[in-house]
Amino acid sequence: MRTCSRTACAAPAVATMTFVYADSTAVLGPLSLTPEPGAYDLCPRHAERTSVPQGWQVLRLPLDGAPAAPEPVTDDLMALADAVRAIGLRADEPAPPAEPLPPLPEPGGRGGHLRLVQGAAPRARR
Repeated sequence: MRTCSRTACAAPAVATMTFVYADSTAVLGPLSLTPEPGAYDLCPRHAERTSVPQGWQVLRLPLDGAPAAPEPVTDDLMALADAVRAIGLRADEPAPPAEPLPPLPEPGGRGGHLRLVQGAAPRARR
């Protein structure tokens, strides 16, 4: 019987937590078959209460073998993608055609704010 890896906890371990440092992810799942270096065996209490550093995510696998319920989307980019997808799937009326762009200024006229100055020597870059 393996015990919880937390200091001063002698409760039997039921879960193992491992870390994927490259993805800033902690994986909490059923107790591994053998003790693994760098992995933490946790009792039910510590498995439920464990947190990870800010910016990391926890991937919680079911401890009883049942499939995990999908977690709500917390990533801002995924939430934005879902909102755009929902708008794209709506069966609204098509958008009205866009108004035509204004005509371009006549050549030789004063159309922009940049001008070529004759006889100016280029400045050296530092």
